[in-house]
Amino acid sequence: MINIFDVDYTVLKHPTAWYFLCEAIAEKVVGITRLRRLPLEWLRYKLGFANNSFIEETVKHLAGIEKTILEKIAETSFNLRMKRDIFSGAAELIRELQVKGEPVIFATSSISVLTSPLERFLGITESIANKLEFAEGKTTGRISGSSSFGEGKRNAVQTWLAERQISPQDTCFYSDSYTDLPLLEYCGHAIAVNPDRILAKEAKKRGWKIIHFRQTLA
Repeated sequence: MINIFDVDYTVLKHPTAWYFLCEAIAEKVVGITRLRRLPLEWLRYKLGFANNSFIEETVKHLAGIEKTILEKIAETSFNLRMKRDIFSGAAELIRELQVKGEPVIFATSSISVLTSPLERFLGITESIANKLEFAEGKTTGRISGSSSFGEGKRNAVQTWLAERQISPQDTCFYSDSYTDLPLLEYCGHAIAVNPDRILAKEAKKRGWKIIHFRQTLA
């Protein structure tokens, strides 16, 4: 069984971008006034009108930052903020699956540079995530290639499995969000973790298992 985990609100208490931006603002790499549209995009997400705009809005504010600086801030934000907010239940489950010899990967709409420290900490060796576009060592403020959001995430996982000749029936996907319904429907097994109201309703209707993580490593 290939176990596929979403990250934000599934493994972590808050979005990976939140931890990163808090540190980037603290280090004065990103100005807080540039982020004024993010609360509106977050509200759209919570009300069930999510689309790629939240990711695009976040990423465009990273334009012009050197890759090495992004990696440094990501590492610092993980050590100071993110690590303590890992759900202990998620960390334990991932470890149990790994001990049993079952592969665990991430499939997230977050950005790969932001999730890399978390992956190393949890022993995740492969992941599907959005990748930043770079030019001359600096971010352009755009995503490279197709976005791994909603149906895009399903398509990315579908490609990943096909390249390894793995049947979707041999996969289990863990997620908190209604935006992941395309992938939850595609995988052979679906588990709703800390589900939002839309996913909770859908999971009950479809008979999907629902689990809740509350305690963090802090």
